[in-house]
Amino acid sequence: MSDLVNTVVIVGGGTAGWLTAGLLAAEHLSDEKSGLNVVLVESPDVSPIGVGEGTWPTMRTSLQTMGISETDFFRDCDASFKQGTRFDGWLRGREEYYYHPFALPQRFHEIDLARHWQPLREKVSYADAVTPQPAACERALAPKQITTPEFASALNYGYHLDAGRFSKFLEEHCVQELGVTHILDNVVAVNSADNGDIKSLSLRSGEAVHGDLFVDCTGFAALLLGKHFGIPFCSKQQYLFNDRALAVQVPRSSYSEPIASTTLSTAQGAGWIWDIALPMRRGVGHVYSSAHMSDEQAEVDLRRYLASTANAELAESCTPRQIEFSPGHREKLWHRNCVAVGLSGGFVEPLEASALVMIELSAKMLSEQLPANRSTMDIVAKRFNDRFLYHWRRIIEFLKLHYALSKREDTDYWRDNCNASTIPPELQESLELWRYQSPKYQDLPLADELFPAASYRYVLYGMNFETEGPGEQRRSDIATRATADRLFSENTSLTAQLLKALPTNRELIDKVHEFGFQKV
Repeated sequence: MSDLVNTVVIVGGGTAGWLTAGLLAAEHLSDEKSGLNVVLVESPDVSPIGVGEGTWPTMRTSLQTMGISETDFFRDCDASFKQGTRFDGWLRGREEYYYHPFALPQRFHEIDLARHWQPLREKVSYADAVTPQPAACERALAPKQITTPEFASALNYGYHLDAGRFSKFLEEHCVQELGVTHILDNVVAVNSADNGDIKSLSLRSGEAVHGDLFVDCTGFAALLLGKHFGIPFCSKQQYLFNDRALAVQVPRSSYSEPIASTTLSTAQGAGWIWDIALPMRRGVGHVYSSAHMSDEQAEVDLRRYLASTANAELAESCTPRQIEFSPGHREKLWHRNCVAVGLSGGFVEPLEASALVMIELSAKMLSEQLPANRSTMDIVAKRFNDRFLYHWRRIIEFLKLHYALSKREDTDYWRDNCNASTIPPELQESLELWRYQSPKYQDLPLADELFPAASYRYVLYGMNFETEGPGEQRRSDIATRATADRLFSENTSLTAQLLKALPTNRELIDKVHEFGFQKV
């Protein structure tokens, strides 16, 4: 009997299931007879969570890999451009804000502009000093022009999108263009082989679906990895307190309203509110800690925010949907012939859109290192587990950084977040180190780090963190000062040029719907 991996069975649809199916099918030629057989089994009775509406720039590569037209994507998914995140009220709960843009500082791998920016910190924010992107975002500008080819850009960008429409869009593309087999039915039993692997799935219809590798995309249910194999869940709530969210969809009161170029993240008494701008609506939600705030108060705060950002009638008429979750991840993500992708593997909270990018990275590594046979599967599984457990550790540290730097003392939530006992030990070490040197790309060992050192700098200096004193000098500072001054000046000039040349998000999206982007 052959132990070749010929059939991959994905259980669960949604963004996780269909992104995994699409990347696997595109890479392994599922539309050809000799290609990989990709089967997706989806329950007709389970609705996706549907609130993961912000992506990273990596999604552009994923769409290209699957052969998707960016024009079609914008038209079918109510998509808009995302160029980073704006954080309001995280430092002291007042009117202050900062940006975590997607653009890297100029010549980031060659010169430490953070050191040269320190004497200028009272005059210009770090992000504004090293990239034009925050200034573009302040004006709700797009990252390119209509004449720019698909997926190319003047400024780095990801997307905001309607998660439900995106899943349907991926489904149609996967089935019609990539050769994925779609089965709409409920799994009633998971059947084991003699060696302990999953042999097949029994469906309500009586059909049995056999496979060589099974991908668990069943969300929080974790039907395969959690329920069948019993892989333990590792809670991380000692570091990240949020465990509930209230989500609403807010219709546009006017189609001419500006479309924000960033996810807006506004701190609250015991959590924060996300605000994602789409052409036809906004996705808004309050994520919070049930240990620090009641559900009733969370809804009051959400409605207060809606009343301040939409008309009062919309704020009163909406019905929030509550989502409960446990921040953490499985002890391992790949066990025997089963790998978890998406919420079945873990979720901590929606800050910085880490959930969607983890789906992308998981599906990408699975596709690139798909084991040829069962004999090599355990080797690939070990490497997969090592890589993604590392990613989870880094995600938790990076998200906690946003809270640990706060100077807010108005609620127990913020005071507890700054308590050293709730900060991961490695992050505590890093914070001590960063008092004397800014985060460097050499500090992070992986080529595909989720958050590069530049991201740490944007958050640190956006939250008023101080590294060294402006009077301290090194030989390298003297040697690179002229270069740094030139780069700061060039950034100022480039910012002025882009602010004149770039259309607004709304203007460009309207043109995409009317004319489409140029094909590459």
